[in-house]
Amino acid sequence: MRQHALFLLAFLASAAPLAAQSSQVRDIQNDVRYLADDRLQGRKLGSPGADSAAEYIAKRFQRIGLQPGTQGWFQSFTVDPSAPAAAHAGLTNGATGRNVIGVLVGRDRTLRDEVIVIGAHYDHLGAGGFGSLAPDSTGAIHNGADDNASGTAALLAVAKRLKDLRPARTIVFIAFSGEEEGLLGSSYYTKHPLYPVSQTVAMLNFDMVGRLRNNKLIVYGAGTAAEWPRLLDSLNTGRSFDLKASGDGYGPSDHASFYALKMPVLHFFTDLHEDYHRPSDDVATIDDEGIARVATYAANVVKAIGDRPARLTFIDMPPPAPVAGTTAVTPGYGAYLGSIPDMSENPGGVRLTGVRAGSPAEAAGLKSGDILVQIGETPVTDLQAMTDVLRSYRPGDIADLIYIRDGQRVTTKVTFGKRGG
Repeated sequence: MRQHALFLLAFLASAAPLAAQSSQVRDIQNDVRYLADDRLQGRKLGSPGADSAAEYIAKRFQRIGLQPGTQGWFQSFTVDPSAPAAAHAGLTNGATGRNVIGVLVGRDRTLRDEVIVIGAHYDHLGAGGFGSLAPDSTGAIHNGADDNASGTAALLAVAKRLKDLRPARTIVFIAFSGEEEGLLGSSYYTKHPLYPVSQTVAMLNFDMVGRLRNNKLIVYGAGTAAEWPRLLDSLNTGRSFDLKASGDGYGPSDHASFYALKMPVLHFFTDLHEDYHRPSDDVATIDDEGIARVATYAANVVKAIGDRPARLTFIDMPPPAPVAGTTAVTPGYGAYLGSIPDMSENPGGVRLTGVRAGSPAEAAGLKSGDILVQIGETPVTDLQAMTDVLRSYRPGDIADLIYIRDGQRVTTKVTFGKRGG
């Protein structure tokens, strides 16, 4: 740990600016270089390298002029060894992650009680193994320059810009840990929020924004608020981006933890590439100026929703229909329920983060926080048991569901569907 601390101090003191670059691009370059350096060993959840990254981000928040949360800059959480995430990632001895939180209090005395969350995960895959798409590279450092040093650098750039613009509403900036193991940091935050979830107006997420090619910027979640499409289009001044804005709020990144709680979300993304989850996702491949452009655009979006008198109009979207020729439904998976499991704990069943709009789970009355304990005659003790029992049903089958809500055991019936049905 001392070695990482010395590296951090040396880096902060000696990062040399390039005269030809703007201050914003220079900061982004320095942030990505630090976070994706070999000495951080891939920033795996609970590792010394991840701790060094968290310390670096906290210092950057402080220099920008943000305030720490009520418990300081860090929100620590311990992974339950029996949780689905621990089993998948091999964290059988548990691990401790740290979200890093900085706050910019809104300028308006009334609207400052409402919050916009801006997030990006800073963890990555360490030395490969779980999650790596290069199975023969176990032991090689996966630096995750795009996934997600790029998003973290964008988060810091947006924080610096908004510090000057200061929206009417309060902005909470969060660098999440544990995303790669199953959205653990964002899931923990939504259960232990700095401000009540009811006061959260929207969540914007940066995940992989370091490869802007042909000006193509993807923004998922544009269907989660009635105002998003027009706002995103109006701020795309002079068609600066080839903007692809669409979609619901679910997906394999931290915004999904917030959408499950019925709030508008956006996910900024510059698309997948051949280096995704491989050791080759390194600093040399990053477009720092592209990150700066995405951050500036996103900051303008935050400013707009931070100052508008009314809150956004939430839309709970159904899951997308499967595309012909794809494997949207895993062969042999069987019945579709539409529940979204919480990967962070095992409460003796499967706790639900949320349910998809229009799904069989919603029709059966299930909602976020429920603990599913039985399907038909089969106990659901964990996520694997739930997966196994769903495989025994087919679309159209009817079964009893038993779940626990607020300590009470509830029985209902569900008619299983098919994905997109």
